[in-house]
Amino acid sequence: MEAKLDMVLEQVGRDKNIDKSVLISALEQAILTAAKRTFGMNREMEAKFNAETGSVDLFLIVNVVEDDGDAIEGREITVTDAHKAGLEAELGDELLFQVFYRSEDDDRAREQDEKFGELIDLRNASKKFGRIAAQTAKQVIYQRVREAERDNVYNEFKDRKGEIISGIVRRFERGALVVDVGKAEAVLPMREQVPRESYRVGDTIKAYCLDIDRNARGPQVILSRTHKGLLEKLFEQEVPEIYEKIVRIEASAREAGARSKIAVSSRDRDVDPVGACVGMKGSRVQAVVQELRGEKIDIVPFDPDPVKFVCNAIAPAEVSRVLMDVGTHTMQLIVHDDKLSLAIGKKGQNVRLASQLSGWRIDIHSEGKVRELETRARASLAAIEGIAAEQVDALFKQGFRSATELSRATAEELAGMPAVGGADAASRLLEAAGRAAVLEEQRRAEERERVARESEAAALAAAASADGPEAPPLPSEGPDSRNRPAGGPENLV
Repeated sequence: MEAKLDMVLEQVGRDKNIDKSVLISALEQAILTAAKRTFGMNREMEAKFNAETGSVDLFLIVNVVEDDGDAIEGREITVTDAHKAGLEAELGDELLFQVFYRSEDDDRAREQDEKFGELIDLRNASKKFGRIAAQTAKQVIYQRVREAERDNVYNEFKDRKGEIISGIVRRFERGALVVDVGKAEAVLPMREQVPRESYRVGDTIKAYCLDIDRNARGPQVILSRTHKGLLEKLFEQEVPEIYEKIVRIEASAREAGARSKIAVSSRDRDVDPVGACVGMKGSRVQAVVQELRGEKIDIVPFDPDPVKFVCNAIAPAEVSRVLMDVGTHTMQLIVHDDKLSLAIGKKGQNVRLASQLSGWRIDIHSEGKVRELETRARASLAAIEGIAAEQVDALFKQGFRSATELSRATAEELAGMPAVGGADAASRLLEAAGRAAVLEEQRRAEERERVARESEAAALAAAASADGPEAPPLPSEGPDSRNRPAGGPENLV
């Protein structure tokens, strides 16, 4: 170790924002641990930083014990041995011997070896431990600096989790972006990047602070460009009403790089939440769209009524009817035939985002499809022997959609319906529904067989057409065919 270690510690502490006492304490502990491993774990030793010499002084502590006992080697000496070595020691005293391990203390180390070498057994300490001490000090400083830097980064960014952080792209590592965010480096993993976005070294980037990983070896700050929190924080920056809590973001859903939906509400009746987010001539929402590289954003009003909220979330499509099943947390939306594709969206994107935004499972049907299913259901119920038209209407309103479903009901369940006409009529209706269900299943089986035959015939026809027309057979060879010239009879001589 150099004599100016004190200056080195001060400089490192200033540059890395680390308290000098923390470095000194870590260095003393490291030197002490290395000394015990070198000279023996049973020895009692002490390390103390000396600011005047700029090094860590190492001391061996030896206890003075009685002559008739067995002294522990390296830790205890008897009173007689102490007197023989010229030490004025009494029973119970603690003797402190400095371990001279630096090269500049070789003379003092030799003098100590001559006087107390047999007593404390620390011969050639400088050769034995000097290099180890220097390496240990260097490693400890480096390690403590890294730990302190990680602690500083964590303390600086732990309260910024969930915020937007701006930085400059510095390099790429296995597809991830390493971003300079000031006093630290952050990482934007590949899984948190938008596929359609690309960056170059030196580009400025805004990202959502997803997490701070204190145990990471590399950059600890994890960023994201795909998290829906980025959308919400960008609106908070652009819309003062959101920042002031007048307008609240109730929910959001996002498919990064493609489309997003955000539901907003207002605490002030005079403030339109959607208009506040859109801004004058769309200036506010366009600023967010520009930062998200052209991502489409739907801003919808929040409503505590789940039906109204789902209808708002499915915008721009208009809903004709809503069927809600609380048990399965599902809503079936009926839309006009020409609005079905608009409600579903490209590859189901619109309905998927609406479902994420509202928290309800959403099924969308066109009015034509619903009418077709209703006609089919009524026809299945009307096929039951002895059933009346008003009974068909009553059963359909109760949710029965086929004779098979009706056959699974109980007589008590049907007897409570006024249109059925009591327990006896309910039993007869169930028997007739069972017979109709059998016939219905037979028709379905026959239909499946017919479809299978048609599919098989179509596959055989396609295979035959793929093989091409059958080639005509070659003429058979006669007894004189080997000497016959090629071509027709006109080629014969």
